[in-house]
Order: sequence, then C-alpha cells, then structure tokens
Amino acid sequence: MRRYAVTFDRDAEDDLDEIVTYIADHDSAARAVAVANNIERQIQALATFPQRGAYPRELLEYDIRDFREAYFGPYRIIYRVVERKVVIVLIADGRRDMRALLARRLLGP
Repeated sequence: MRRYAVTFDRDAEDDLDEIVTYIADHDSAARAVAVANNIERQIQALATFPQRGAYPRELLEYDIRDFREAYFGPYRIIYRVVERKVVIVLIADGRRDMRALLARRLLGP
C-alpha cells in the first residue's frame, strides 16, 4: 500500500502552535504535549487512508468537496488531498465559529 506524503501549510503549523500554547497557559505543559501528540498521530494516520475523512459540512453547503476533515477530540483537522500528498490547511477547535473560519481561511475574501 502506497503512503501519501503529509505536509502542513504555514497557517496550519501556526494553528497547532496556538493550540499548544493556549493549553500550556491555561492547563499544563504536559496536557499541551499530549494533545499535540494525539493531533500529530491523527494527522500521520492520513498518510495511509486520506480519503476516509468526511467533507466539512460547512463547505458542503457551498458544494465544495476539495477538503476533508479528521478529528481529535474537539479539534478539527481540515486537509486537502493533492495527487499523492495530504496538505493540512487548518487545525481548529470545532467549538469555534467554523463557518466563518473556513470561509475566511479557505474560501478567501
């Protein structure tokens, strides 16, 4: 079985850093590391079966099927499959206003 390469765009790297910093500041460094490790594991699992992710419902409203998503707890990992590559484009707490966030980050101005 061929594996897909997994990469992060710059915004997604920043998203993960912000999540880790927030958890470290408001809970503990150990919890922040544990959450980061679990998100990373979920992301690396996409290298094997990237098509398993669902289409984000907020984007389906616009009939956009270019992106998929995976979850770890409340965190949504939005990604795009391009040839043999999985590109992570957004990592966010799903309790946020995802419709506005996705529109701003993925659909542009």
